[in-house]
Amino acid sequence: MKHVAAVEGQSETRVRMPTRRALAKQQTRAKVLAAARELFSTEGYEGATIRDIAAAAGMSTGAVFANFTDKSELFREIMTADLAAVVEAMTEAASRGRTVDDALLKAFSAGYGFYKSQMPLARAALGLSWSWQDGQALRTLASIQEIIDLFGDQLALGVERGELSQECEIKLRSQMLFDNYLANYPQAIFGGWSLEALQARSRDQIRVILAGARRG
Repeated sequence: MKHVAAVEGQSETRVRMPTRRALAKQQTRAKVLAAARELFSTEGYEGATIRDIAAAAGMSTGAVFANFTDKSELFREIMTADLAAVVEAMTEAASRGRTVDDALLKAFSAGYGFYKSQMPLARAALGLSWSWQDGQALRTLASIQEIIDLFGDQLALGVERGELSQECEIKLRSQMLFDNYLANYPQAIFGGWSLEALQARSRDQIRVILAGARRG
């Protein structure tokens, strides 16, 4: 009986390998996403069509629609993956901050650094975020709130360390920080600002936002 139980336990914990069909579907999705990312970067969201994306991926439009409902779903999946990576980079950077100001500035810089090499894609995201039809879904991605929460966590640590007052209105200030973080992207996208210029602007913004929350 013990031997049977052991065999049954091994069977239950055995990892099920993906089927050939599942692997093929994953590869197709990866090709479509890679082609879409490239075209969104070069043609913008409006300029990139499903037909063009399919051609760039070397497949039919039917194959694209078999994996994605529409172009907006394609773009959201790309942005979801990117924002998850941004949150990870910003969180790691903030963890190295010596003060609340330093942690927030490092987080801002990590976010800008992530998109420095792909500003055309950031431009497409910024444009789509203002769309009445698809913008809401983009603005409410879970990673957006995670960035706001990250800022809130750093403010809370500032309170614990005695840098900020207990009445610093963490929720309001974390939203203000995010609004300013996001508002700097047009400077980089359309004004060609360097990472150093964005950091200098962010440093001033953080200082002003936290000015009324300083302890003492």
